[in-house]
This record gives sequence, structure tokens and C-alpha cells, in this order.
Amino acid sequence: MITTIEKQTGTAFRLKKGQWLKVTDPKGEQVSDMVLFNALDKAEKLSSGKTLDFEETLLITKGHHLWSNRSNKMMRIVEDTNGRNDFLLAPCSPETFQIMYQNSDYHPSCFENLHTNLAPFEILPDDIPTAFNIFMNVQFAANGKLSVEPPMSKAGDYMLFEAMMDLIVGLTACSAEMSNNYSFKPVQYEILERSPAS
Repeated sequence: MITTIEKQTGTAFRLKKGQWLKVTDPKGEQVSDMVLFNALDKAEKLSSGKTLDFEETLLITKGHHLWSNRSNKMMRIVEDTNGRNDFLLAPCSPETFQIMYQNSDYHPSCFENLHTNLAPFEILPDDIPTAFNIFMNVQFAANGKLSVEPPMSKAGDYMLFEAMMDLIVGLTACSAEMSNNYSFKPVQYEILERSPAS
């Protein structure tokens, strides 16, 4: 069953070892922040540093794994029709909009959407790690300067993941203007019992 995450919102759910998660950008140019926790021991969680270290690349895509803070594989990336994702930048938060956008008014954020949806699983805001930013296009210059560019994803682009352990997954439709080319859209996901090609 395909589930839609409405624009600027999020969700959280369980994913069993061996299940497949398909995350789709139905309209194009929309980022989705994803965080992972070991469902049997929530102190084990997704690690940007371990993933970039063990995969030896900044560009995480098909054929790579997402690793935990305990150096265990959490997910395998089976398919990535877009091919450009980010694992450097933290989920947008209220402070993001105050510091980077000079906006002191309330603004939805991935951090809020993650921690409020993960709260029923007894995961606290301080437990949330750097997210794997699906479809996010972060460019880096030779001098190290980072820039957030419009996503390259087109309508219908998707990523397919295989769970390597029992997981709690947090997933959003990102709320940061620059990340989504200044237009917010939904994200869709589907839990599959086996590979679509099986």
C-alpha cells in the first residue's frame, strides 16, 4: 500500500528485517529526510560519519549501505533512480530558519516532524541523528564551500531500501525552502515484503 506524507509533515513506522522500503518523489524536486533506529535497541541509530567512512564516498546511492553508530549495516540501497542524495546536513529545525533564513516566526521543520512522530517510540529529540536526505542536492566546491541546489529528482523518481535489521524509521517531506527549490510537495512510501523484481 502506498502512503502519502503530506507536504511539510512526517511519519514514523516499524520496518522488519528483510522488508523493503520504497520512497518516491511523486511530483519532483522534493527532499525526504530519513532517520533509522534499531527497533530492539534504540541507542543504536543511523550514523552519517560511519556511513561516509565505510562507503568511502560523499555520494551515497545504489549499492551502498547505511551504517549505524555501532558499525552495523542498517539498510542496503537496492535502487536509486535519481542518484543524488545528501548525508552531510542536519534536519532543518526552528534554528535553521532563524539563523539561515532570518525568520523568527514559526516554521514547520523536519526536526520537529521527526521528533514528534518518533515520540510514541520513546525516542527523544536529542536522540535524532543527522538524517539521510533522500533526493537532496548538496554541492561542494574544491575549497569546501557547501551549497544547497534544487533537487535533481523528477516526478516518479524513487529509492528502494532493504532493511538489514528490525528498524524504526522516521521519514519526512522536507520543509526547508532551499532544499526543495522553494516549492513544498508530498512524499510517498511503500513497505514491501520482498523485492518488486522477485
